[in-house]
Amino acid sequence: MSQVTLKDIASILGVSVTTVSKALKDYPDISDDTKHAVKLLAEKLNYKPNIHAVTLRSNQSKTIGVILPKVDHQFFAETITGIISEANIHGYQVIVLFSDESMAMEEKQVDLLLEKRVDGILMSLANETNRYDHLHKVVKNQVPLVLFDKITRQVNCSKVIIDDEKAASKAVEHLIKTGCRKIALFGGPKFPSNYNSRLKGYTKALEKHGITPDESLVYICEDLSIAEGRENAKELLQAHPDTDAIFCITDHIALGAISYLNDANISIPDQISVMGFSNWLITPYIKPHLSTVDQPSVQIGKESASLLIDEIHRKNKKLPVEFYEIKLQTHLVLRETTKAIVTSK
Repeated sequence: MSQVTLKDIASILGVSVTTVSKALKDYPDISDDTKHAVKLLAEKLNYKPNIHAVTLRSNQSKTIGVILPKVDHQFFAETITGIISEANIHGYQVIVLFSDESMAMEEKQVDLLLEKRVDGILMSLANETNRYDHLHKVVKNQVPLVLFDKITRQVNCSKVIIDDEKAASKAVEHLIKTGCRKIALFGGPKFPSNYNSRLKGYTKALEKHGITPDESLVYICEDLSIAEGRENAKELLQAHPDTDAIFCITDHIALGAISYLNDANISIPDQISVMGFSNWLITPYIKPHLSTVDQPSVQIGKESASLLIDEIHRKNKKLPVEFYEIKLQTHLVLRETTKAIVTSK
């Protein structure tokens, strides 16, 4: 059965298409009786507006596109919750796509959203992304763009992040204050920028406390996986058996490290402390319970959507648009994988 149109309703009621359109929108120059008749028939016939036609007429789709790197990560699940919550308040629908950490897929998803004529795009970059032509294309097409979490500063747009460098520095400083001196880093790939920022925070914390950074204690986890955390923990302790702490830039990596240490009967935190990053759902339940950096994931989603929607509204009103970089606060969640702070007598 073909979709009911305004013309169909107008023909049945013996009025013009313009009258039907105005009645459905509650125009004051249409009588209450006509409005009632039009709306009653529209409901009876299950009339739905032609979204594509509305988009073309208004140049708005009331739709936001979101591109995320992963489908199976709690952080992004919670971020989406924040995005959808904020979008609903303002009457926007949300299309969610995934890059699977692939730059090529990310580029395809950007093209798809542009073809869908979304009003704006929210993105957290894939780990592979080291060129930004597709993002410049979004800006060139005058489609509002907000980057969050994994970003680049080579694109002129608003961004919502945490202070990764400060968060990592606080985490490593805590390990130092508990008496740890030989602290390894299980880091991430070169791109995007937040992993480099966590490396900088790690290095600065060591230097601040008179500890010379040792490159041989830095292990790169390209996939940020549990398996890499486990394998790197094994390699680390074979090469540096006197290591007394590991700072992991994701909780997934930390879980792998804990898995190996438990199997090797290495006591956590008596022999070696472990600090994660993200406050993943299972961190309070693994044994021992993981100390970690908590990220305000839902708030990141809300702030990102709010920024984007404000930019969309300003663009539609032909008002000047300013770009902002919002940094949200993090805090340490201390559990069983780190020791108490050593107090001087």
